[in-house]
Amino acid sequence: MLNGSAMSRGDGNEQNAKECAVLKWIPEQNATPSSRFLKLELELNAHLRGLSFGDPVRYVYNPLEYAWETHRCYVEKYCQEGQSFLFLGMNPGPFGMAQTGVPFGEVKSVVDWLKITGSVGRPDDEHPKRRINGLACTQSEVSGARFWGFFRKLCSEPAAFFRHCFVHNLCPLIFMSSSGKNLTPPELNAREREELLRLCDIALCQAVEALGVSMVIGVGRVAEQRARRALAAAGIDVRVEGIMHPSPRNPLANKGWESVAKAKLAELGVLSLLSKNTWSEESSHTQMTL
Repeated sequence: MLNGSAMSRGDGNEQNAKECAVLKWIPEQNATPSSRFLKLELELNAHLRGLSFGDPVRYVYNPLEYAWETHRCYVEKYCQEGQSFLFLGMNPGPFGMAQTGVPFGEVKSVVDWLKITGSVGRPDDEHPKRRINGLACTQSEVSGARFWGFFRKLCSEPAAFFRHCFVHNLCPLIFMSSSGKNLTPPELNAREREELLRLCDIALCQAVEALGVSMVIGVGRVAEQRARRALAAAGIDVRVEGIMHPSPRNPLANKGWESVAKAKLAELGVLSLLSKNTWSEESSHTQMTL
């Protein structure tokens, strides 16, 4: 578990707005997008260590600590200039980012398509039914397989996706009950949840400004609503939209998540930027101008 006394609590949107303004990101000269992003994540980690959680939470894993090597590989490989769209998940899944350090990080997609490498350690306090096996994990996470599988079909090469997009989670922590049941942030104690998300909101505001994205696309209604509230409260003029979450818990997603996601991304003007033909044309144009 994460132990320690809780940090000072905010008073809703007004407090978040004040803190985001005070903590507004000031770009470092010559810093790359990936180095800026990783620095913000390390700062968030430092704040999260001061939180504590009671029932129903018994175990808390932070893959941005024990899976930092693979996470850093993902960020350094794919976080780059010119990414206008930030896909935002809520928090890690037990067989996705919890194992790989990559958002929606189903192991096969992370290893075979994204080509992420590195060693993964273990959390200090590990549930016997929720062991961390890293990139050797054999259990697939449906949400991640659907998410990355869809973009693999659409883009063929990761470079076609990451030319315009990046993927991030609002909260890096995964929570479990004593039985090993996965708990999402909305299921936490109200006071502890709001303190956690207050810190994550501030980090999101900083990340959006540091990366210079023009649209945040929440993957699932909770991530979408939280991003919209946090960014509006901070006065950050970034469009916030959403797509259906690919979770197998969602009956609609089980009936054809890819077709729903495709239609929504077409409506948002993102789909046309990610097609194989568009990527080939942009690559050819780039080579001709070099």
